Amino acid sequence: MKKIINDPNAFVDEALDGILAAHPTMLKAVSEDRRAIARADAPIEGHVGIVTGGGSGHLPLFLGYVGAGLCTAVAVGNVFSSPSPEQILAATRAAHGGTGVLYLYGNYGGDVMNFDLAGELAAGEIETDTVVGIDDVASAPPQRSSERRGVAGLFFAYKCAGAAAESGASLAKVAVAARSAVANTRSMGVGLSPTILPAAGKPTFELGPDEMEIGIGIHGERGVRRGRLESADRIAADLLEKIAADLSLIRGDRVAVLVNGLGATPLEELYVLYRHVRRDLDGMGVVVRRTYVGEFATSLEMAGASLSVMRLDDELTRLLEAPARTPFFRE
Repeated sequence: MKKIINDPNAFVDEALDGILAAHPTMLKAVSEDRRAIARADAPIEGHVGIVTGGGSGHLPLFLGYVGAGLCTAVAVGNVFSSPSPEQILAATRAAHGGTGVLYLYGNYGGDVMNFDLAGELAAGEIETDTVVGIDDVASAPPQRSSERRGVAGLFFAYKCAGAAAESGASLAKVAVAARSAVANTRSMGVGLSPTILPAAGKPTFELGPDEMEIGIGIHGERGVRRGRLESADRIAADLLEKIAADLSLIRGDRVAVLVNGLGATPLEELYVLYRHVRRDLDGMGVVVRRTYVGEFATSLEMAGASLSVMRLDDELTRLLEAPARTPFFRE
């Protein structure tokens, strides 16, 4: 597959250089290797810092949610690879406004290990707490939900925790907001074509021209079912059925809905999916309070989409509706 790159091994650093050059009033590098990046006004004195991080290749996930009302800083790894503890520590120090730092990221082994190590390095200097996104219902059954992957539903956790931090809430209360968002969010995706890692130059997995994979992960992790490509309505119904059952949605529930493109899916197709999701939710008597359609967590040029649903209460609704602004997101 053709790619607009120079040296594949320089891909991540050159992308970061471009992002920092394009948004100097909103973002700044806070480590010598420029892999730790913070909002330009960080640290914000008296406010809890929120640090996220993960592998490159998922924009706007991770880096794209650094800004007012969202995350304070991010540590950026190589494509589909975890950032180092030193990069996470640099982001932690840049985010610390004197009241502690929340680590908020997806549930992947390397990320968990390196964030834990960074927290140990920061101990005695900065108080930290950790909340991990576990929204992907395809990656483990409900009785093992703590093992689930964090995917596009992380956006809701960023939004709610970020709003709490922006209001001046304590570290404990910011963590509560993040945990509440995580506990009430479920996601599931469908893949139609693989992604190509710049350094490898070959697909991360194989799918036939008329095949799809339900439940695929954002790194190409195996899903729950592979078969012939189905209609948009059938795909939407399948994703929502699994999510609604896992969330135990009932008539009268209020929700936020996110239809996410994985990198190579036209926006029109995402709205076709949302059309059926909304129709089914209306039929269930579930009230949609907030809707997000677009690219929120990609996988380079993977074709496909994911659906995320968060059950809302009054507090989560208030936090979700608070203003936020980054180079990649504005509300």
